[in-house]
Amino acid sequence: MSTGQLTDQAAGTSAAAPSSSTRPPTGATRRPTSLRTRRARAFYVFTVPWVVGFLALTAFPLGYALWLSFTNADGLSQNSRFVGLDNYREVFSDPETMDSLWRTGVFTAITVPLTIAAGLLLAVLVNQPIRARGVFRTLLYLPAVVPPVGAALTFKLIFDRDSGAANGALDIAGINGINWLVDPYARWVLIVLTMWAVGNGMIISLAGLQDIPRELNEAARVDGASPWQSFTRITLPLLSPVIFFQIVTGIIGSLQSFMPLLIALNPTPNGVSAVPESNYFYMINVFAQYFANGRYGYASALLWVLFAIICLVTFLIFKLSKGAVFYSVEPEKAKPKARTIGGVR
Repeated sequence: MSTGQLTDQAAGTSAAAPSSSTRPPTGATRRPTSLRTRRARAFYVFTVPWVVGFLALTAFPLGYALWLSFTNADGLSQNSRFVGLDNYREVFSDPETMDSLWRTGVFTAITVPLTIAAGLLLAVLVNQPIRARGVFRTLLYLPAVVPPVGAALTFKLIFDRDSGAANGALDIAGINGINWLVDPYARWVLIVLTMWAVGNGMIISLAGLQDIPRELNEAARVDGASPWQSFTRITLPLLSPVIFFQIVTGIIGSLQSFMPLLIALNPTPNGVSAVPESNYFYMINVFAQYFANGRYGYASALLWVLFAIICLVTFLIFKLSKGAVFYSVEPEKAKPKARTIGGVR
Protein backbone atom coordinates (compact mmCIF):
# COMPACT_ATOMS: atom_id res chain seq x y z
CA MET A 1 0.00 0.00 0.00
CA SER A 2 1.34 3.38 -0.99
CA THR A 3 1.84 6.32 1.28
CA GLY A 4 -1.03 8.30 -0.40
CA GLN A 5 -3.51 5.48 0.20
CA LEU A 6 -2.55 5.33 3.93
CA THR A 7 -3.08 9.09 4.19
CA ASP A 8 -6.54 8.91 2.55
CA GLN A 9 -7.61 6.01 4.79
CA ALA A 10 -6.54 7.89 7.96
CA ALA A 11 -8.41 10.98 6.81
CA GLY A 12 -11.57 8.93 6.18
CA THR A 13 -11.34 7.30 9.58
CA SER A 14 -11.00 10.67 11.33
CA ALA A 15 -13.96 12.01 9.39
CA ALA A 16 -16.16 8.99 10.24
CA ALA A 17 -15.34 9.11 13.97
CA PRO A 18 -15.39 12.68 15.22
CA SER A 19 -13.52 13.48 18.36
CA SER A 20 -15.27 13.79 21.69
CA SER A 21 -14.62 17.50 21.70
CA THR A 22 -16.97 18.04 18.69
CA ARG A 23 -19.80 15.75 19.85
CA PRO A 24 -23.12 17.45 20.57
CA PRO A 25 -24.10 17.50 24.24
CA THR A 26 -26.39 14.76 25.45
CA GLY A 27 -28.86 17.17 27.15
CA ALA A 28 -30.37 20.39 25.82
CA THR A 29 -28.40 23.45 26.82
CA ARG A 30 -30.24 26.30 28.63
CA ARG A 31 -29.46 29.83 27.65
CA PRO A 32 -28.91 32.11 30.64
CA THR A 33 -31.96 34.33 31.34
CA SER A 34 -31.22 38.00 30.95
CA LEU A 35 -31.73 40.44 33.81
CA ARG A 36 -34.40 42.28 31.86
CA THR A 37 -36.39 39.08 31.34
CA ARG A 38 -36.19 38.17 35.02
CA ARG A 39 -37.37 41.61 36.03
CA ALA A 40 -40.28 41.49 33.61
CA ARG A 41 -41.24 38.04 34.88
CA ALA A 42 -41.15 39.23 38.50
CA PHE A 43 -43.20 42.30 37.58
CA TYR A 44 -45.99 40.24 36.02
CA VAL A 45 -45.97 37.71 38.86
CA PHE A 46 -46.39 40.40 41.51
CA THR A 47 -48.99 42.41 39.57
CA VAL A 48 -51.25 39.50 38.66
CA PRO A 49 -53.00 39.44 42.10
CA TRP A 50 -53.70 43.18 41.87
CA VAL A 51 -54.95 42.91 38.29
CA VAL A 52 -57.26 40.02 39.22
CA GLY A 53 -58.54 41.92 42.25
CA PHE A 54 -59.05 45.10 40.21
CA LEU A 55 -60.99 43.28 37.50
CA ALA A 56 -63.11 41.25 39.94
CA LEU A 57 -63.72 43.86 42.64
CA THR A 58 -63.58 47.17 40.77
CA ALA A 59 -63.91 46.93 36.99
CA PHE A 60 -66.70 44.34 36.94
CA PRO A 61 -68.83 46.02 39.68
CA LEU A 62 -68.43 49.39 37.95
CA GLY A 63 -69.42 47.95 34.60
CA TYR A 64 -72.35 46.07 36.11
CA ALA A 65 -73.56 49.18 37.94
CA LEU A 66 -73.30 51.17 34.71
CA TRP A 67 -75.44 48.58 32.93
CA LEU A 68 -77.96 48.59 35.80
CA SER A 69 -78.28 52.36 35.56
CA PHE A 70 -79.90 51.94 32.13
CA THR A 71 -82.46 49.36 33.34
CA ASN A 72 -85.37 49.20 35.78
CA ALA A 73 -83.79 46.36 37.78
CA ASP A 74 -85.18 45.85 41.27
CA GLY A 75 -82.66 43.30 42.55
CA LEU A 76 -85.26 40.52 42.83
CA SER A 77 -86.85 39.70 39.49
CA GLN A 78 -84.91 38.72 36.39
CA ASN A 79 -87.28 40.56 34.05
CA SER A 80 -85.51 43.91 34.07
CA ARG A 81 -85.74 45.89 30.87
CA PHE A 82 -83.68 48.58 29.24
CA VAL A 83 -85.04 52.08 29.91
CA GLY A 84 -82.27 54.18 28.40
CA LEU A 85 -81.66 57.53 30.06
CA ASP A 86 -84.92 57.57 32.05
CA ASN A 87 -83.13 56.99 35.36
CA TYR A 88 -80.74 59.87 34.72
CA ARG A 89 -83.61 62.18 33.78
CA GLU A 90 -85.34 61.27 37.02
CA VAL A 91 -82.19 62.07 39.02
CA PHE A 92 -82.25 65.70 37.91
CA SER A 93 -86.04 66.04 38.13
CA ASP A 94 -86.48 64.40 41.55
CA PRO A 95 -86.75 67.16 44.21
CA GLU A 96 -85.79 64.77 47.02
CA THR A 97 -82.55 63.85 45.24
CA MET A 98 -81.70 67.47 44.50
CA ASP A 99 -82.38 68.44 48.12
CA SER A 100 -80.11 65.64 49.38
CA LEU A 101 -77.38 66.78 46.98
CA TRP A 102 -77.75 70.37 48.23
CA ARG A 103 -77.47 69.27 51.87
CA THR A 104 -74.37 67.28 51.03
CA GLY A 105 -72.82 70.30 49.34
CA VAL A 106 -73.55 72.56 52.32
CA PHE A 107 -72.12 69.98 54.71
CA THR A 108 -68.97 69.76 52.56
CA ALA A 109 -68.60 73.54 52.42
CA ILE A 110 -68.77 73.73 56.24
CA THR A 111 -66.74 70.73 57.37
CA VAL A 112 -63.82 70.75 54.91
CA PRO A 113 -62.55 74.27 55.79
CA LEU A 114 -63.18 73.69 59.51
CA THR A 115 -61.30 70.39 59.48
CA ILE A 116 -58.33 71.78 57.59
CA ALA A 117 -58.11 74.90 59.77
CA ALA A 118 -58.42 72.92 63.02
CA GLY A 119 -55.83 70.40 61.89
CA LEU A 120 -53.41 73.16 60.91
CA LEU A 121 -53.93 74.95 64.24
CA LEU A 122 -53.23 71.79 66.21
CA ALA A 123 -50.19 71.05 64.04
CA VAL A 124 -48.75 74.50 64.75
CA LEU A 125 -49.32 74.03 68.48
CA VAL A 126 -47.73 70.58 68.74
CA ASN A 127 -44.83 71.70 66.55
CA GLN A 128 -43.63 74.08 69.24
CA PRO A 129 -40.57 73.06 71.32
CA ILE A 130 -42.48 72.14 74.47
CA ARG A 131 -42.16 69.27 76.92
CA ALA A 132 -44.04 66.04 76.28
CA ARG A 133 -45.18 67.20 72.88
CA GLY A 134 -45.04 63.60 71.69
CA VAL A 135 -47.68 62.75 74.30
CA PHE A 136 -49.89 65.59 73.10
CA ARG A 137 -49.51 64.48 69.49
CA THR A 138 -50.53 60.95 70.43
CA LEU A 139 -53.55 62.05 72.43
CA LEU A 140 -54.77 64.36 69.68
CA TYR A 141 -54.34 61.69 67.03
CA LEU A 142 -55.99 58.85 68.97
CA PRO A 143 -59.59 59.79 68.01
CA ALA A 144 -58.67 59.44 64.34
CA VAL A 145 -57.72 55.79 64.96
CA VAL A 146 -61.24 54.94 66.14
CA PRO A 147 -63.20 53.27 63.28
CA PRO A 148 -65.89 55.54 61.81
CA VAL A 149 -68.69 53.13 62.69
CA GLY A 150 -67.55 52.94 66.32
CA ALA A 151 -67.21 56.72 66.54
CA ALA A 152 -70.72 57.25 65.12
CA LEU A 153 -72.31 54.78 67.50
CA THR A 154 -70.40 56.33 70.41
CA PHE A 155 -71.71 59.77 69.51
CA LYS A 156 -75.19 58.33 69.26
CA LEU A 157 -74.88 57.14 72.86
CA ILE A 158 -73.35 60.42 74.06
CA PHE A 159 -76.14 62.52 72.55
CA ASP A 160 -78.99 60.19 73.47
CA ARG A 161 -81.94 62.13 74.84
CA ASP A 162 -82.58 59.93 77.88
CA SER A 163 -79.23 58.50 78.96
CA GLY A 164 -76.63 60.47 77.01
CA ALA A 165 -73.66 62.15 78.66
CA ALA A 166 -74.41 65.45 76.91
CA ASN A 167 -77.81 65.80 78.56
CA GLY A 168 -76.33 64.56 81.84
CA ALA A 169 -73.93 67.49 81.80
CA LEU A 170 -76.81 69.86 81.03
CA ASP A 171 -78.82 68.46 83.95
CA ILE A 172 -75.93 69.17 86.31
CA ALA A 173 -75.90 72.77 85.05
CA GLY A 174 -79.68 73.02 85.60
CA ILE A 175 -80.56 73.06 81.88
CA ASN A 176 -83.31 70.89 80.44
CA GLY A 177 -82.16 68.05 78.22
CA ILE A 178 -82.12 68.46 74.44
CA ASN A 179 -83.14 65.91 71.84
CA TRP A 180 -79.86 66.12 69.95
CA LEU A 181 -80.62 63.50 67.30
CA VAL A 182 -83.50 65.36 65.68
CA ASP A 183 -83.68 68.67 63.85
CA PRO A 184 -82.40 71.32 64.25
CA TYR A 185 -79.57 69.90 66.37
CA ALA A 186 -78.78 66.75 64.39
CA ARG A 187 -76.71 68.65 61.81
CA TRP A 188 -74.42 70.10 64.49
CA VAL A 189 -73.95 66.68 66.08
CA LEU A 190 -72.81 65.43 62.68
CA ILE A 191 -70.36 68.34 62.29
CA VAL A 192 -68.90 67.60 65.73
CA LEU A 193 -68.57 63.94 64.75
CA THR A 194 -66.67 64.97 61.62
CA MET A 195 -64.35 67.21 63.64
CA TRP A 196 -63.67 64.27 65.97
CA ALA A 197 -61.21 62.82 63.44
CA VAL A 198 -59.29 66.06 62.94
CA GLY A 199 -56.11 64.23 64.00
CA ASN A 200 -55.63 63.00 60.44
CA GLY A 201 -55.36 66.55 59.14
CA MET A 202 -53.11 67.46 62.06
CA ILE A 203 -50.60 64.74 61.15
CA ILE A 204 -50.56 65.75 57.48
CA SER A 205 -50.10 69.44 58.32
CA LEU A 206 -47.44 68.61 60.90
CA ALA A 207 -45.45 66.71 58.29
CA GLY A 208 -45.66 69.74 56.01
CA LEU A 209 -44.55 72.10 58.78
CA GLN A 210 -41.52 70.01 59.62
CA ASP A 211 -40.50 70.03 55.98
CA ILE A 212 -40.18 73.84 55.96
CA PRO A 213 -36.58 74.98 56.60
CA ARG A 214 -36.25 76.84 59.90
CA GLU A 215 -33.77 79.22 58.33
CA LEU A 216 -36.54 80.95 56.42
CA ASN A 217 -38.52 81.88 59.54
CA GLU A 218 -35.33 82.85 61.37
CA ALA A 219 -34.29 85.14 58.53
CA ALA A 220 -37.76 86.72 58.49
CA ARG A 221 -37.54 87.28 62.26
CA VAL A 222 -34.16 88.97 61.86
CA ASP A 223 -35.66 91.24 59.19
CA GLY A 224 -38.32 92.34 61.67
CA ALA A 225 -41.27 90.22 60.53
CA SER A 226 -43.89 89.43 63.16
CA PRO A 227 -44.93 85.81 63.83
CA TRP A 228 -48.18 86.40 61.96
CA GLN A 229 -46.35 87.80 58.94
CA SER A 230 -43.96 84.83 58.94
CA PHE A 231 -46.90 82.45 59.11
CA THR A 232 -48.96 84.07 56.35
CA ARG A 233 -46.10 84.91 53.96
CA ILE A 234 -43.73 81.99 54.48
CA THR A 235 -45.45 79.07 56.20
CA LEU A 236 -48.80 79.11 54.39
CA PRO A 237 -47.35 79.44 50.84
CA LEU A 238 -44.95 76.57 51.52
CA LEU A 239 -47.84 74.53 53.00
CA SER A 240 -50.09 75.17 49.99
CA PRO A 241 -49.44 71.72 48.41
CA VAL A 242 -50.40 70.03 51.69
CA ILE A 243 -53.52 72.18 52.06
CA PHE A 244 -54.43 71.52 48.43
CA PHE A 245 -54.16 67.78 49.02
CA GLN A 246 -56.43 68.02 52.07
CA ILE A 247 -58.98 70.08 50.15
CA VAL A 248 -59.24 67.53 47.34
CA THR A 249 -59.42 64.46 49.56
CA GLY A 250 -61.72 66.21 52.06
CA ILE A 251 -64.24 67.19 49.39
CA ILE A 252 -64.24 63.70 47.90
CA GLY A 253 -64.76 62.13 51.31
CA SER A 254 -67.49 64.59 52.35
CA LEU A 255 -69.49 64.12 49.16
CA GLN A 256 -69.54 60.39 49.91
CA SER A 257 -70.43 60.85 53.58
CA PHE A 258 -72.54 57.99 54.92
CA MET A 259 -72.13 58.39 58.69
CA PRO A 260 -75.41 60.28 59.28
CA LEU A 261 -77.27 57.00 58.87
CA LEU A 262 -75.57 55.62 61.98
CA ILE A 263 -76.83 58.58 64.02
CA ALA A 264 -80.41 57.82 63.00
CA LEU A 265 -82.82 56.51 65.59
CA ASN A 266 -83.23 53.26 63.72
CA PRO A 267 -80.34 52.63 61.31
CA THR A 268 -81.95 49.79 59.36
CA PRO A 269 -83.20 49.57 55.75
CA ASN A 270 -86.76 50.08 57.01
CA GLY A 271 -85.75 52.98 59.23
CA VAL A 272 -84.16 55.30 56.66
CA SER A 273 -87.04 57.71 57.19
CA ALA A 274 -85.87 58.07 60.81
CA VAL A 275 -82.84 60.04 59.62
CA PRO A 276 -83.38 63.75 60.39
CA GLU A 277 -84.17 65.77 57.31
CA SER A 278 -81.07 67.94 57.73
CA ASN A 279 -78.90 64.80 57.67
CA TYR A 280 -80.65 63.11 54.76
CA PHE A 281 -77.62 63.24 52.48
CA TYR A 282 -77.06 62.02 48.95
CA MET A 283 -75.53 58.68 49.94
CA ILE A 284 -78.40 57.99 52.33
CA ASN A 285 -80.78 58.58 49.45
CA VAL A 286 -78.78 56.03 47.45
CA PHE A 287 -79.01 53.57 50.34
CA ALA A 288 -82.77 54.12 50.58
CA GLN A 289 -83.27 53.57 46.85
CA TYR A 290 -81.24 50.37 46.91
CA PHE A 291 -82.45 48.60 50.02
CA ALA A 292 -85.71 50.29 51.08
CA ASN A 293 -87.27 50.93 47.66
CA GLY A 294 -85.55 48.15 45.69
CA ARG A 295 -84.76 50.47 42.76
CA TYR A 296 -81.37 49.14 41.76
CA GLY A 297 -81.35 50.82 38.38
CA TYR A 298 -82.19 54.27 39.73
CA ALA A 299 -79.72 53.92 42.63
CA SER A 300 -76.95 52.94 40.22
CA ALA A 301 -77.71 56.04 38.16
CA LEU A 302 -77.44 58.10 41.37
CA LEU A 303 -73.98 56.68 42.02
CA TRP A 304 -72.77 57.41 38.52
CA VAL A 305 -74.06 60.97 38.75
CA LEU A 306 -72.14 61.39 42.01
CA PHE A 307 -69.02 59.99 40.34
CA ALA A 308 -69.38 62.55 37.53
CA ILE A 309 -69.86 65.36 40.07
CA ILE A 310 -66.73 64.35 41.99
CA CYS A 311 -64.69 64.24 38.78
CA LEU A 312 -65.99 67.65 37.73
CA VAL A 313 -65.34 69.25 41.13
CA THR A 314 -61.84 67.77 41.27
CA PHE A 315 -61.10 69.05 37.77
CA LEU A 316 -62.27 72.55 38.68
CA ILE A 317 -60.17 72.54 41.87
CA PHE A 318 -57.06 71.62 39.89
CA LYS A 319 -57.79 74.36 37.38
CA LEU A 320 -58.42 77.02 40.03
CA SER A 321 -55.35 76.02 42.03
CA LYS A 322 -52.93 77.24 39.38
CA GLY A 323 -51.04 80.19 40.78
CA ALA A 324 -52.17 79.44 44.35
CA VAL A 325 -50.15 76.28 45.03
CA PHE A 326 -46.39 76.68 45.30
CA TYR A 327 -44.17 73.63 45.00
CA SER A 328 -40.61 73.55 46.27
CA VAL A 329 -39.65 71.58 43.17
CA GLU A 330 -41.24 72.57 39.91
CA PRO A 331 -42.56 69.70 37.77
CA GLU A 332 -40.35 68.81 34.87
CA LYS A 333 -41.47 70.11 31.52
CA ALA A 334 -40.79 68.42 28.22
CA LYS A 335 -37.89 70.04 26.45
CA PRO A 336 -38.66 71.21 22.91
CA LYS A 337 -36.92 69.25 20.21
CA ALA A 338 -34.17 71.09 18.32
CA ARG A 339 -35.13 71.99 14.80
CA THR A 340 -33.11 70.45 12.00
CA ILE A 341 -32.45 71.70 8.52
CA GLY A 342 -31.45 69.05 6.06
CA GLY A 343 -30.71 66.59 8.82
CA VAL A 344 -28.17 68.97 10.42
CA ARG A 345 -28.90 70.79 13.74
